[in-house]
Amino acid sequence: MQTKRQIQQLLTSAGVVPNRKFGQHFLVDLNLLKLVVDSAQIGPDDVVLEVGCGTGSMTEALAERAGRVVAVELDPTLAAIARSQLAQASNVVLVEGDALSSKGSFNPAVIAAIEEGRPIRHDVSMSKKPSRLLLVSNLPYDVASAVIANLVNGPLVADAMVVTVQKEVAQRMAAAPGSRDYGSLSILLGATGDVEILRILKPGVFWPPPQVDSAIVRFARNDQKRNAIEDIALLGEVVGLFMGHRRKMLRACAKHAPAHLGGRDLWTELFEQCDVEPTSRPEELSPDQYIKLANLCLRRLANRRAPI
Repeated sequence: MQTKRQIQQLLTSAGVVPNRKFGQHFLVDLNLLKLVVDSAQIGPDDVVLEVGCGTGSMTEALAERAGRVVAVELDPTLAAIARSQLAQASNVVLVEGDALSSKGSFNPAVIAAIEEGRPIRHDVSMSKKPSRLLLVSNLPYDVASAVIANLVNGPLVADAMVVTVQKEVAQRMAAAPGSRDYGSLSILLGATGDVEILRILKPGVFWPPPQVDSAIVRFARNDQKRNAIEDIALLGEVVGLFMGHRRKMLRACAKHAPAHLGGRDLWTELFEQCDVEPTSRPEELSPDQYIKLANLCLRRLANRRAPI
């Protein structure tokens, strides 16, 4: 791990300063960096994705524990510094560029680097499965929500995440139904796993300090929850349909249901069958209720399409 002075020297030697355009705020409290890495509980077979590796400070610690680290850095100058710093770490692959090719998908180069490092392993039941994928990152603020959502929706799915994010993003990640911060990200994470805010971080633990507080958040995928979802893409559409009109009653939101989601009449039936009060507001429904609605919607749509 690199101290604040070491990072400053690396940037000075390269003739650059932190780039506000890229949201560059380096976590320079080494105890907190260690907390992030320790909280991920990385094993020697795990593949770790680090988005926004900067000068490679945390990457060094990740490489000591993981089987493979895929470090992504958008800034060419920082990528060059990280590449030099990590030259002796044979299990690190550095991808220079954006982690996302669009808001809804990962950069193919990132996917390829991850999949190349995920050997099939045997668990205690002797079944075969790829090694775990973990996201461990001091995430750039402007892509944090999109990166997290993509690693839940798939096709690239993380088994766990430990990230530093803006405090308000952390609050959205962990929010309960009916709260001010509850939204699509809260529902998605609550439907697929368990979220815990580990620590609130003041601006001074970063260099340069941001204008807002941050937080360390841990997400652990829960297979029992995830397996209850019959079509996660459809679940996302259903959540988007209703949370896009979160202040309205559900029955009013249903008027906006497109044909491929069955239209308003179908949703009137679904509310009744799922014991959901149509006068409730979208922000009052739990992740489990959204799963129940989406699963029933999927079955009803399949019945409509089935040949007679």
